[in-house]
Parts: sequence; C-alpha cells; structure tokens
Amino acid sequence: MSNEFTLNAEVRETKGKGSSRRLRRLEGKIPAIIYGGKGKEPANITLLHKELVKSTENEAFFSHIITLNIGKKEEQVIIKDLQRHPAKLQFLHADFLRVDSDVAITVHVPLHYINEEDCDGVKLQGGVVSHTLIEAEVSCLPADLPEYIEVDMIDVEMDQIIHLSDLKLPNGVQLVALTHGEGHDLPVAAIHAPKRVIETTEDEAAPADADTAAESGDEASE
Repeated sequence: MSNEFTLNAEVRETKGKGSSRRLRRLEGKIPAIIYGGKGKEPANITLLHKELVKSTENEAFFSHIITLNIGKKEEQVIIKDLQRHPAKLQFLHADFLRVDSDVAITVHVPLHYINEEDCDGVKLQGGVVSHTLIEAEVSCLPADLPEYIEVDMIDVEMDQIIHLSDLKLPNGVQLVALTHGEGHDLPVAAIHAPKRVIETTEDEAAPADADTAAESGDEASE
C-alpha cells in the first residue's frame, strides 16, 4: 500500500460529556477509543482535530492500517467509526480497532471505476453507466488489505450488469457479502440506454395554443 497514516495521540484521563466539550472547544482535540486486540483493554485517548481532518481528506485513510503514536507506544489500528457534527465540518469522536497480523479484519474498501468512457456499451452503443455501489466490505489479513478495488468496465455492453462476483480481487481478499450465499451477489454497476427527453418548442406549441384560443372564442360566441 502506497499511503501510510500516522496520528499522534495522548491517553485521556478524564471522561464525560463536559470533558469532551472542553477538549473540542479549548484544546482543538477530540476524544477517541481504541478497542480489540488479544487480551487488551479498551483505551481512551485524545487526538488533534486538525490532524484527523487532514488524514480523512485522503479516502485511503478509511481502508488502511493506521499507526497511533501514544507516548512511547505504537498501536496498529483501523478506523471503525467516526462521529461527525450534524451541521458543522467537525468530528466529535473516533473509534479505532486494534489489528493483529494473524487475525482477519473486515473493512469497507472504495470501488474505483475505470474505462467507463471507452467501453463498448458507452462508446459504441451510446449507453450510460450507473453505479449501484461505491464501496464493498472485504475480509482479509491486515497485510493483504487493498487500498481500493478496481471495477474495469472495458468489456461491458448495453444492458449488462456487473455483480460483486465479477470483481477481480487481490490474493487473500474475499467479499463479505458473497460468504452469505448467492442471494447476496449484489449489483455493482450497469450500462443502460439514456432516458429520452421530449422537448416542445415554442413554435410547436403555438398552433395548439391558437386552436385552443379559437375554440374558447367560438364557445363564448355561442
């Protein structure tokens, strides 16, 4: 994986809503928690809000192993939940899950669509691409975690649907939905004919309006 993400954190001694509000308002920090890991207890920490915001500007942050520097310790984690303010561009709380190199993790990975404009369904048949999914949940060991999954549309034709089972996955990666059976083989993308829009010009509408006016005049004279 080409991207590496590191965040600096501190152990959080105080808890409660009042303490969290002071962190955000006065110190520019947000509360967070780390959980999971073999025989490890959850840990309450704080993060600098601006560092977290900068990291989340890269979509890869959400599908990467993150290094948390907590004093002299390091924790390898993935982001599991990020609580956002309903009205402001502000994070309120973050949940991180510890990862072990020999334990599989489940992560939502973005889908990257390629060759959409060059596929037969669009270039030769005049179709339009529609996306059903923008990400997929995968299960794999931390070392095998992909940054994204490519959806190559080059051979897709009009009225053809791409399903999860059609995706090419890296070694060691499986789609969680497909482990639940064939009924969970969700559509990912399709190419369909564009909707036709019938436009009426003013010139075309004029005779009809004139006829209507004439009929109204005749009715009035009667």
